[in-house]
Amino acid sequence: MFYVGPHVSISSSIALAPVRARELNATGFGMFTRNQRQWVSKALTDDEIESFKKAMKENGYTADMVLPHDSYLINLGCPDREKRRKSIDAFIEEEKRVSALGLKYLNFHPGSHLNAITKRECMILIAEALVEAMEAVPTVQPILEITAGMGSNLGSSIEELKEIIELAGNDSRIGICIDTCHAFQAGYDISTPEKAKAFFDRVDDALPSRLRGLHLNDAKADCGCHLDGSLQKVVGNR
Repeated sequence: MFYVGPHVSISSSIALAPVRARELNATGFGMFTRNQRQWVSKALTDDEIESFKKAMKENGYTADMVLPHDSYLINLGCPDREKRRKSIDAFIEEEKRVSALGLKYLNFHPGSHLNAITKRECMILIAEALVEAMEAVPTVQPILEITAGMGSNLGSSIEELKEIIELAGNDSRIGICIDTCHAFQAGYDISTPEKAKAFFDRVDDALPSRLRGLHLNDAKADCGCHLDGSLQKVVGNR
């Protein structure tokens, strides 16, 4: 089953996210659980949590239909020990917020080596962080999003996503999200139905039963440019 809809705002109240999605007749939606560009956010209150759950029920949404995204500041592969610890703690806090809201997924960008360590070393750090996060909040499924490979960002290939998952013990809770802009600008030509099918067949062969979501974006730049830039975002959950 596929659920399709936009990334909706939580401005004014997190409980408005499902309301805004329903106003657009979306069958699913993406959201943040807090300000995505700040390290620290006010804890969710019991009233906020209950209001969100009530709005979800009243608007006909379940956890399978929602793909929350973590903060853009988090870097689970950061080579600096203190900064990585800050990222891991923030990621676990994000998972706790997702769990408190009755949701099940947390979409995130794998991480960056910042040209200070090797890709392999960075992947190991990301995998170790995932293991720690899943132990801390076992009910939430971390969803690795493919990247465009801009700068030192990891996760721009199916093989890198697969290696991170393997390093994390092949835990069945770990899923992937394919952002079509990221994939195209990482070098996967999905510009025709035939090419797109070939790409997703490759994903299914390498990472069977791991696909949990899609970000359907147009690309601003050429295939393989490794730049991160899109025109619009529609979220699909599977």
